[in-house]
Amino acid sequence: MSSPLRIARIRPAVPATPGEFFFAHNSAPDFGSADGQWWTIIESPFPDSAANTASPSRDSWRAGERVHEREFRFLAPSVPGNVLGMAHNTGAAGRALPPQAFHKSASSVIGPGDAIELPDGVGRVEPEAELTVVIGRKARALTAATAYGAILGYTIGNDVTARDAQAADQLWISGKSPDTFTPAGPWIVTGLDPGGLPLRIVHNGEALAGSTTSGIGWNVAEILVYLTSFMTLQPGDLVLTGFPAEARPLSHGDVVVCRIGGIGELSNPVRTVEWQDYPA
Repeated sequence: MSSPLRIARIRPAVPATPGEFFFAHNSAPDFGSADGQWWTIIESPFPDSAANTASPSRDSWRAGERVHEREFRFLAPSVPGNVLGMAHNTGAAGRALPPQAFHKSASSVIGPGDAIELPDGVGRVEPEAELTVVIGRKARALTAATAYGAILGYTIGNDVTARDAQAADQLWISGKSPDTFTPAGPWIVTGLDPGGLPLRIVHNGEALAGSTTSGIGWNVAEILVYLTSFMTLQPGDLVLTGFPAEARPLSHGDVVVCRIGGIGELSNPVRTVEWQDYPA
């Protein structure tokens, strides 16, 4: 089996311009090794997505140049136009229902280390560690035979959900789409078999009961066939697939880590904000 290839969207530690980012890849089989810390700058893996056009090259940040992790920070792995999740997709019971998707706003996406912000008075908020599909090309009317060909790779998504708002909103959008409610990253892994990957949440250092990606009801191919039966997925779109394990409510000062085997871990702090804290 070939070594896993990781693709990341990164920002230099000293950016030259606001919003500057680049893409880089790493083929080291051991993510924590010395080789795993060195990344090679590449052109955008989403050439048909204007939102994912990398910044112009600068010294030491040209395609083919190598950069060390201490020289940059990881961002969310793409700038998605669509962020979608699957409802009721936590096992056999979910397959007894028709497949159903929900929308999360693109503005809810944040990267590793960014704070999940709980609006004051939001009520119960829970994380969900989910295998997340990163779409690599424009895709419509996929079939079981063509679905995997539309996938660039997989990342970790945290489907943060405000449960009180979700219960009051038939479409779930107010419970799923607040700013910062979709952490994603830290990178994309290509060529990964999405079946049977262990997943769990670590809450303030305590590992909660885990499961595997085989615990979801509708699998990756079935999800993409369903979604593309009524919409076109675009390069860089994120599709969260479901969370069949244990979660715990989030509070100010928490640190939540989502772990998925074969990919790694996504860590984010949690803080409470008041409405006046938001910029006008």
